[in-house]
Amino acid sequence: MESSSATPAGRGFTITLWVLQVLLALFFLMAGFNHGIRPLEEAVKTSPWIAGIPAGLARFIGFAELAGAIGLVVPAATRIKPWLTPLAAVGLAIIMALAVPFHIMRGESNVIGVHVIVTALSAFVAWGRFRKAPIAPRGA
Repeated sequence: MESSSATPAGRGFTITLWVLQVLLALFFLMAGFNHGIRPLEEAVKTSPWIAGIPAGLARFIGFAELAGAIGLVVPAATRIKPWLTPLAAVGLAIIMALAVPFHIMRGESNVIGVHVIVTALSAFVAWGRFRKAPIAPRGA
């Protein structure tokens, strides 16, 4: 499902997207596990901001990160509803972009750089899979 304005992506670009998808998925699996599954008392040790929000919101963020991590890889790899992959990347970019002002308000400037980089990489994957190197569904 290639748009008429897209130029075909080269092999290197496609490999780059896959590498980013897998690395981002690993990042969000770890973050999602910490925020969504670990006991909150343990999660606060590595993510102190969790103590400043309702437990349900921390869990929601964690499960969204876990779902996004799965969405970055599984639909594209199986070619079953591969359009979910760029949507997962958009969702994760939004989560990370929203985290930037949250951490600024809390005075946690040490994590802003990571959030900006992960936001940009997630947005790049979304653009790449929407426009430059979309994955055709199975049987198409």
